[in-house]
Amino acid sequence: MGTKSLCSWLCSLLLLMAVSTEAFGQTMTVRGVVSAASDGGTLPGVTVSVKNTTRGTFTNAEGRYELSVNAGDVLVFSFVGFETLEKTVATGTLDVVMAETAQALGDVVVIGYGTTNIKDATGSMEAISEEDFNKGNIVTPESLLNGRVAGLTINQGGEPGAGSTIRIRGGASLNASNDPLIIINGLPIENTSVGGSRSVLSSLNPNEIESFTVLKDASATAIYGSRASNGVIIITTKEAQDQLNITLGMQTNVSQLANKFDVFSADEYRELINERRPDLVGDLGDANTDWQEEIYRTGVSTNFNLSAEGSLFGKVPTRIGLNRTDQEGIRLTSEFERSAATLNMRPSFFDDALKVSVNVNYSLEKNRFASGQEGNAITFDPTQPVYDEESPFGGYFQYYQDNNDGVWDVNDLTPFAAWNPVANLMQTENRSTVNRVFGNIKLDYTLPFFPELTATVNLGYDEQSGEGFSRTSNESPVTQPPDQLFLGSSSEYTSYRVNRLFDGYLRYAKELTRFNVEGTVGYSFQKFKDDNWSSGELLNDQEDSEPVYNVSPDLVLIGLFGRANLSMDNKYFLTLSYRADGTSRFAEDNRWGYFPAAAVSWKINEDLFPDSDVFSTMKIRAGWGITGQQDIGDRDIYLPRYSIGLPTSQYQFGNQVLQVGVPIFRNDVIKWEETMTTNIGVDFGLFNDRFFGSVEYFYKESKDLLTNSAIADGSNFSNAGIQNLGNFTTQGVEFSINGDIIRSNEGFNWNVNYNTTFITQEITKLALGADILAGGIAGGTGGNIQLHRVGYSPYMFYVHKQVYDETGMPIEGAYADLNGDNVINDEDRYLHRNGIPDVTMGFLSNMNYKNWNLSFNLRAALGQYNYNNVNSVNAQLANIKLNNVLSNIPVSTLDSEFEITENVITSDYYIEEASYLKLDNITLGYNFTNPWFKGMKGANLSAGVQNVFVITNYSGIDPEVFNNGIDNTIYPRARTYFLALKFNF
Repeated sequence: MGTKSLCSWLCSLLLLMAVSTEAFGQTMTVRGVVSAASDGGTLPGVTVSVKNTTRGTFTNAEGRYELSVNAGDVLVFSFVGFETLEKTVATGTLDVVMAETAQALGDVVVIGYGTTNIKDATGSMEAISEEDFNKGNIVTPESLLNGRVAGLTINQGGEPGAGSTIRIRGGASLNASNDPLIIINGLPIENTSVGGSRSVLSSLNPNEIESFTVLKDASATAIYGSRASNGVIIITTKEAQDQLNITLGMQTNVSQLANKFDVFSADEYRELINERRPDLVGDLGDANTDWQEEIYRTGVSTNFNLSAEGSLFGKVPTRIGLNRTDQEGIRLTSEFERSAATLNMRPSFFDDALKVSVNVNYSLEKNRFASGQEGNAITFDPTQPVYDEESPFGGYFQYYQDNNDGVWDVNDLTPFAAWNPVANLMQTENRSTVNRVFGNIKLDYTLPFFPELTATVNLGYDEQSGEGFSRTSNESPVTQPPDQLFLGSSSEYTSYRVNRLFDGYLRYAKELTRFNVEGTVGYSFQKFKDDNWSSGELLNDQEDSEPVYNVSPDLVLIGLFGRANLSMDNKYFLTLSYRADGTSRFAEDNRWGYFPAAAVSWKINEDLFPDSDVFSTMKIRAGWGITGQQDIGDRDIYLPRYSIGLPTSQYQFGNQVLQVGVPIFRNDVIKWEETMTTNIGVDFGLFNDRFFGSVEYFYKESKDLLTNSAIADGSNFSNAGIQNLGNFTTQGVEFSINGDIIRSNEGFNWNVNYNTTFITQEITKLALGADILAGGIAGGTGGNIQLHRVGYSPYMFYVHKQVYDETGMPIEGAYADLNGDNVINDEDRYLHRNGIPDVTMGFLSNMNYKNWNLSFNLRAALGQYNYNNVNSVNAQLANIKLNNVLSNIPVSTLDSEFEITENVITSDYYIEEASYLKLDNITLGYNFTNPWFKGMKGANLSAGVQNVFVITNYSGIDPEVFNNGIDNTIYPRARTYFLALKFNF
């Protein structure tokens, strides 16, 4: 279906919904509108009663009420999830704003193949609903959660529509995936996006998300067995409601560069050359160019959301959501566009015995990618111009020198010189288009003759297709062959992935006098298929090479699962679960994994201090379980495989010349990586649950680690491959608390949420006790700066101990002889710090006064260290002239006076403390409760700033980096100013 026809169909459906939904009400004496403090949305179904009488009514679908009262009567407004409010009637109009309560301990949340009540849950989980989401410039769903959940870290990049590195309790593997399993409306999705897409979640409209449930421990996640070692994030989108409600939201964002790497300005650079290298003064130019400023811009973005819900044909609750996002990145040419539509329908049949839920999501994603030019911008000579009228390279300055032979060719280029970073961006066009359709149909049938038993079938489908190209101008020297210029290049690709799901399960639930029994048994089948095609050519007259097709074997996952929940007196709870999972990734003998789990909980306050005014809720819980890991990328690693050799690798049979087939590493004994988790926690509520929270200790042990490590030379057609090689442990403590600091009938309320997590990890076993190098870095001839070693945390920095003189200055190339053999070599490197923080924290504050709302959220990481690869590569005086041309260097070079990169690349001098405190967002909003025109229920106007400030001692542009603490430049996170307006009809 084309985009235009889809929009036409959706608009028609919106109109039909509006016509078919009936409003109701009656004429009374006092009238008003009831709305929510958090977002200004009106509240249908609120009980409005006259205090100390039996007279009352409810707000209608538009949040309006009418009631006959006497002057001076007190009206009581009450609604589940909101603070009860009392107001005295003074006039014929009385609008009220209700504040949400902190009663989240009673929320029903979605878990694996069912739901549970947080108060009754035995496993470690946390639910975040819409009123608790982060505010601000939200483009992808995970931004709603950042800093909100103890044990959950989200490291999001700066590019538009950027993906994120998501970790729950630090992950559980060394080389296999550490990404949590993500489930959308019961459909598990792949952690890898289709080619051309920004990320696996970039196609999902955040405005349509109702809630997240984060499952952390094995007792909560083992029901998902095969992919649950790293935790589970369940995303539930908004369901259709019976009442007519239309919401229109608009937001405009302006993004700017927040921080730059500290290098010499043009004038400072000239002074440096005069002082340190006067022999190079003649190479200086006349320009004053800040190359970091030149490769960035002010990005302007817009976001539109339209949703409508109501009863279609008077019977079928239906919701439609439309989204359009246009986001300019601050790096030149970087762009992200998303057009998305969602449909949810909830028909029921046979007197509600059969309930059907239909979820359909469609998105069209368009991207323009901008290659990373931060390294060139840091080092390019600031005394040279961006443009040069005499340049043959499209008018951009490049390092070349006309040798006066009448021909522009490679002989005119300065060998190995850096290219103009602005030209690199502007002369490259890298675009993609991604279509995605995903969703599910879920049928729940309660047997009329056996109402305790419900049969569920869930059919899921996720299809992604991406295509794109990258073209380099014929005026760019970047990709030209060694003997020609002005050709240009072009490459194209297509990518296709489809994910099909079938779940079928039975649920039995019975409430007895003292006991409640619930049991679930089921079967799951999921199949993943993908293929890719690519080609790339120089734009010359030579014959094009054959396109490359990559077709991976289908991946099939099969699961058999069961769970039992038992409770007594609503105080004592027991959960048992078991799952058997099969994967086509492994050979037949190791194909199946078995994952049991058990958890118990006890509401102790009812037995130990039932009359306490302090502890309104107190529950202790403990859990144990085993989960699995099989996501290693390769789907056929246990099979004999071959790849085609280079065109120069040929063998002649008679008159026929054939390319050689090269054997690839295989492992036919590879098996499941397993993680055993034990945890004990306390959930508490204080002062009638005005404050609630939890504290929990957890311990995880991962065994048979899927690790890419070395193998004996000359064996298995490779020098390294994925093997089951070791164990490591993770343990930690989580604490969270949420509550209302101030509750006031005068209109001022203040709610806060704070969470913190302490984590330590240790490798306890590796094959033969051998170390494994990790953490590749730039500089010199390259190398590794991290190491896995038994008895230490993963990704420890593997460095030499720097020696300093009596003044505290580091001595170039002088390292401590740690093994005492009077020779400085790799045997003297030691393990020092790592890039994983010891402590993470999040803090959210939400204050409202009458119609005003002010919120902000902070994040912090403590005990984090980064290896500053930007400085270790560039901050040396010899780099003033690099590859035959002048190059800029970091100002920090003067702090060390180092000369040559090769002498210092492994020094612990470049390990920097990188703890930080970030104010991610601050938002001020106002709710308009009086309609501006007929049909409007309310409106909300908000403005704010994203990425407000960072407090850190780290010298790089941002302490929050990828690659486990190795900082080799990133796409900077912009500071964004936004203005948003939302209408409710």
